[in-house]
Amino acid sequence: MMLDGKRAVIYGGGGSIGGAVARAFAREGATVFLAGRTQEPLDRVAADIRAAGGRAETALVDALDERAVDAHADEIAAGGGIDVSLNVVAHGDVQGTPMAEMAVDDYLRPVETAVRTSFITWRAAARHMASDGGGTILVFGGDGDPMRGYSLGGLQTAFTALESMRRQLAMELGPQGVRVVTLRTGGVPESIPASFAGREAIERSITELTMLGRAATLEDVGNAAVFAASDWARTMTAATINVSCGALID
Repeated sequence: MMLDGKRAVIYGGGGSIGGAVARAFAREGATVFLAGRTQEPLDRVAADIRAAGGRAETALVDALDERAVDAHADEIAAGGGIDVSLNVVAHGDVQGTPMAEMAVDDYLRPVETAVRTSFITWRAAARHMASDGGGTILVFGGDGDPMRGYSLGGLQTAFTALESMRRQLAMELGPQGVRVVTLRTGGVPESIPASFAGREAIERSITELTMLGRAATLEDVGNAAVFAASDWARTMTAATINVSCGALID
């Protein structure tokens, strides 16, 4: 198993991306700590993992609350350390409205949320990983070109901010053996709720931009995250893993 014995915390672990990564991590032997603000989706993911023979724990944690995040991270670390941290909480972005018609608060919300929650959760993990001599902080999203025919609001601005943070953090933590890696997907249609207005248009736009004629699946994201978190990727930091099917060109 690629992650046997590792301990991974996933903020937003009850969501589609977080749940997919959690299931993949557990399948490969990791103990998964699912954190989020709503118990029911966390319990569903945890139940799937346990039914498959994996190990999962849940906790109600607001990833925008630094005291709550620090306390939760301290508790996990006290039980055996933190090997992997991933933050995939929702950023509250407003999509489908052109920038020229948006309220400034709607545009800035995902930027402020992404920067704040990532800073808080990365810092909490980094402190323990650095003192333990290693670990992996995974970033999800990655910046890219604007989506043709659809308005993403502040989403890409948020991703670009995270990439800048990721580069700086990787440089600072490298000497302590901590790696920081981004998973870039170009969009995962499966993660878009069926009730989301414009879902078909977004899915079509994502797929049309790919070189392979198909978009990344949740399973693809989970498998890529397993590799990034494993010792097979021990030489990778300050880097991105592109699972966009060619929609994003490095």
